[in-house]
Amino acid sequence: MQHMTAPEVAALIADSAGSSGSAPVLLDVREPWEYQTCHIEGSVSIPMNTIPGQLEQLDRDAFIVCICHHGARSMRVAHFLEANGFTQVTNLTGGIHAWALQVDTTMPTY
Repeated sequence: MQHMTAPEVAALIADSAGSSGSAPVLLDVREPWEYQTCHIEGSVSIPMNTIPGQLEQLDRDAFIVCICHHGARSMRVAHFLEANGFTQVTNLTGGIHAWALQVDTTMPTY
């Protein structure tokens, strides 16, 4: 499994927006209340405890960035996805908190 920092993920998103390549899937695995508090625009909310029943919603060949609050839950989900045949999975190191501190300083933190 790969790990990317918040600035690296931001650059990946920006690069994909300016090219004909496909954008990464930003998979936010936090609870609904956390997602409502703050999230990265364009991210998909699928809480961690529902991932096993939602695998069909995800493209096994897409580049997926797993996101949670600080990076621990998303790392577990990334491992789970890889174990279930997903080929391009990375974890956002430091989670949405790192994103708020390093990329979007207007984002609320909790």
